This record gives sequence, structure tokens and C-alpha cells, in this order.
Amino acid sequence: MTLKTAHAAALALILATTALAGPVRAAGASDTEQERAARWQEIAKSIFGDRAIEKTDSLVKIDAPARALDAALVPITLTMPQGDQIKAVSLIIDDNPAPYAARFEFGPAADPAELKLRVRVNNYTDMHAVVETQDGKLYEAKQFVKASGGCSAPMGMSDEEAMKGMGDMRMKFAETQPGKPVEATLMIRHPNFSGMQMNQVTRDYTPARYIDKLTVSAGDRKVFTMTGDISIASNPVINFAFKPDGKPLQVAASDNAGGSWQHSFTPPSPTN
Repeated sequence: MTLKTAHAAALALILATTALAGPVRAAGASDTEQERAARWQEIAKSIFGDRAIEKTDSLVKIDAPARALDAALVPITLTMPQGDQIKAVSLIIDDNPAPYAARFEFGPAADPAELKLRVRVNNYTDMHAVVETQDGKLYEAKQFVKASGGCSAPMGMSDEEAMKGMGDMRMKFAETQPGKPVEATLMIRHPNFSGMQMNQVTRDYTPARYIDKLTVSAGDRKVFTMTGDISIASNPVINFAFKPDGKPLQVAASDNAGGSWQHSFTPPSPTN
């Protein structure tokens, strides 16, 4: 199942449920470990088919707050110490309306040892990080997170204000050293509307509009391609590392409504 297919089906169901029955139950708050495990098996099959997924405590780890301060802005760190073995990583938030939050596929210019992003969490839930190794095997780690309402939380401004400057990008670079990967922070101006947020003036739901593809390249070498969905927080911020070759970083982003933006950034010269 693709991200778009999963999003469309799940979001239609959750909005219908909300309209007919009021606020959605915080499913993970009272579900047993067995019930959460059964839900994960259903999700994993819908995304990965019959491929075996083994548990790991070394190839990938999730660092997330046990109880989120802001369910619409939950910081996530994915640590992959053996980054040279990792082809891609998928983040799944089990009890979100569209569980498949994002997939990052790494290229030759990537250093996948650590990846940071911010997500929405709608219910108390297990999160799963599934890595695909270079030999095509799948491994998963999980963490339980307490948060509620992140997908429907209003942005605190009008839709028009939220969309001002959409597609603007900034990038910060950490201090560089010769022969070492460079840490970078990419910031993109985009509301990433989930389709579950209610316009406080019209009382209508704001249509979903979110970044669904993001590609970062160093010269002609790919760093990563991200396929995203509604669980990525508004105004996405992504921390990553790459192997510099003296060429600018090229960033290309597109959203599900046909918007597209590009920007180029020049990393600082290495320091001795």
C-alpha cells in the first residue's frame, strides 16, 4: 500500500467517525499490549506485505518523549549506528489516521547514522521504525508515546496566514571537519494541513495539503528522498548528515496539491 492510498482510506474513515460520533477515542490509552501488537501486524502487512520483519536493538532505535508536551510537534530521533548497512527507514505511528508517516530512502551521499524530525501524534500509540538493509531485509524497533489530538490540533492562525511564504526554505550547517560527514538542519515553510483541522471561522475542515516528496542531493549524488504524509508536523524541520564533496546541496520539495519548490544551499568549507 502506498502512502497516498493509506492516507485516503484512513482519513476518510476517521473524518466520518468524528462527524458521526464525536471525538475519536484515544485508542492506545487503554489498549493492551496484545491489542497493540495485533494492530501492528495488520499495519505491517498492509505496508510490507508478507515480508518478514525482525526485531532489532542495534540497527535502529527510536528516541521520543514518553509523554509529548505538544502532540502536534513531537520530536523524533532515529538512530542507526550501522548506517552503511541501511538502505531506507520507515516511520509508522500505529494509531494515527494514516499510520505510515514517512519513508526515507538514502543515497550514496547520505550518512544515515542519525535522523531527526517532528511529527503529529493523534492517540496514545506505539511507534515503529522499520529499516531496510542493503541486502533487502527488514528490521524494526518500537516505542510507546503518550500524546493525543495532534492531527486535528489547529495551527493558531488563519489558513491564509499559515500558507504565506509556502515553500520557503532555510538550512543550517554544523561546523565541518575534513573527511567527516556534515550535519544539516533543513527547515521548510509549509502548513502540512492534515485534513482533520477545523477552520475556526468557517467551521469547515481545511483540505489536506502536505509535502509528499522531498529530495536532497549533493551535486549529482542523492542524500535522501523522503515520501511523507499528514503525520509530518507543520513547517517541517529535518536534521540529517551527508558526505560533502564541495558541491551545493540541492533540495526539491512537492506537495499533494501540485506545489513544487527548489532551493540550493552551499555548505561551509571544512575547518582544520
